[in-house]
Amino acid sequence: MHLRYSYRVYPTAGQRASLARTFGCARVVYNDALAVRKEARKGGLPYPKSADLQKLVITEAKKTAERAWLASVGVDPLIQSLRDLDTAYRNFFDSVSGKRKGRPVGLPQFKSKRDTRQSLRFTRNGFRVRGNGKLNLAKIGDVRVKWSRALPADPSSVTIVLDSAGRYHASFVVDVESDVLPEVDAEVGIDLGLTTYAVLSGGSVIDNPRFLCKAEKKLKAAQRELSRKAKGSKNRAKARIKVARAHAKVADTRMDWLHKQTTRIIRETQAVYLEDLNVRGLGRGRLAKSVHDAGWSTFRRLLEEKAVRYGRNIGIVHRAFPSSQLCSECGHRDGPKPLTVRAWACSACGVLHDRDLNAARNILAAGQADRLNAPGGPVRPGVAIPRQARPVERGTHLGDLRTTGVRAAGTGGVPAR
Repeated sequence: MHLRYSYRVYPTAGQRASLARTFGCARVVYNDALAVRKEARKGGLPYPKSADLQKLVITEAKKTAERAWLASVGVDPLIQSLRDLDTAYRNFFDSVSGKRKGRPVGLPQFKSKRDTRQSLRFTRNGFRVRGNGKLNLAKIGDVRVKWSRALPADPSSVTIVLDSAGRYHASFVVDVESDVLPEVDAEVGIDLGLTTYAVLSGGSVIDNPRFLCKAEKKLKAAQRELSRKAKGSKNRAKARIKVARAHAKVADTRMDWLHKQTTRIIRETQAVYLEDLNVRGLGRGRLAKSVHDAGWSTFRRLLEEKAVRYGRNIGIVHRAFPSSQLCSECGHRDGPKPLTVRAWACSACGVLHDRDLNAARNILAAGQADRLNAPGGPVRPGVAIPRQARPVERGTHLGDLRTTGVRAAGTGGVPAR
């Protein structure tokens, strides 16, 4: 599998100028190629091929007076910008045809020199990691790298990224083998929330760190200072970087915390089950700031990626599954409850439930039922499963919940016996 390893790099003043020039050249090549394809579409001409575009906007353009400065930078980043354009068109066509799942992808757009984030990609021909630890980039030189950890293998490419906070990063693509962890018997269901970040079916609770809320006072002060600067002035540019660095610190702290939590969960459990939350819809409501601060989508994505890498299983329970309405003891559906109700007693068996813990236990049972009934499993009970279940399982049939009010065996939270 392909993994990315990102490190901070510290170019000198001259190297920063060379990188800025290369950023601009790659952007111009991208925009020129996009303009050629748009003109071909308007004129009803055949779709220009990548080889023809490369010859037109790079090789031939260097011979003209208007684009002669393209020869002052390495050719590898310019070619990779054309590959990025091909990828953008491919994503659009796959989205239109239905091959690409998720949100619809639009047509490629022209890049602006005012974008605060810039990136360049170098393949094997354009970079080299020297023995002294420096990163050599074609026509840029040896750049100092802060190696926080060693690369597990030789990288196939590196992307130099300039973020909005003015920091430079080198992102290496490395091909590594899956590091399958020893199997454990523990499985867990997780109920995500805002009062507490997550409640696990075993009873443990992960508190909500609220990184954005804690840094909001500092962010407001930096934003207020930015708003007072004259547009186009150097002081405004400095104030913008100050705001961007404050936001970057919050984002980096959140990502570090999410990595630690997801790694711990993956190492301690064989299977993890989550609820398919409508994060996009919740992010448009009155709790939008808290929802975005929680980073539920990133939490789920990291769990899915690490499960594939370490040989674990992930189950996604359908968002229509009434995890907060079912009694995890007897299976009785007690009806919807407002968010202010944090504990309730089952009207059938009388067991007192914590709302979040009960939901986590129901998610665990529903996920286990789906995993047992997943395609490719044994037909007869007691027959060993010949292969491991798929890393990402989605589903959870709701059985006869809507008609009878009682969950069906093996679908509403209790595995079929």
